[in-house]
Amino acid sequence: MTSPQTATGTFTQAQLGTLILIGWSGEFQQSGRDAAFLLAYSLGDGSDGPAAGEHAMRLALQRSGLTVGGAAVRADETPGLPVKLLVQAGQAVLTLPHFSAQYPVPREWLAAATDQGEVHAMFATRPWPQGAPGLPVGEAELRAFAGDPDVIATSAHCVLPVRSLG
Repeated sequence: MTSPQTATGTFTQAQLGTLILIGWSGEFQQSGRDAAFLLAYSLGDGSDGPAAGEHAMRLALQRSGLTVGGAAVRADETPGLPVKLLVQAGQAVLTLPHFSAQYPVPREWLAAATDQGEVHAMFATRPWPQGAPGLPVGEAELRAFAGDPDVIATSAHCVLPVRSLG
């Protein structure tokens, strides 16, 4: 069981900048079954620039009980973790104390999430301005960012149960 770390320092919502959520599905750890993945990141367009935004994201994640750079936290095994995922009407809504984001999920993502009953979420502290809404993000670009060892090492990871209304 993990316990929340005390994060020191302050930040403002404006420093986080624009927060984006993007998802994909694919085989997970050579299991032969598809899993659903979500990536949450900032564009780095916060009020005090990308470096302040990265620091603000790190603090927000730590205050939410997630460990940046550590092993994945399983939300279903961590009582009181304030990180929630709601999947309803073709939308994934991710909520944390300091931010929330919504993503219209493709059918294959929804099928993988429903089949597995969980979603693997990665919360990047490093901004990704190339992943802005309206700009095309191809598989190669997504893989280059989400698969970058430095991005992975400076992210928080969480496995979230799929919840819906009703």
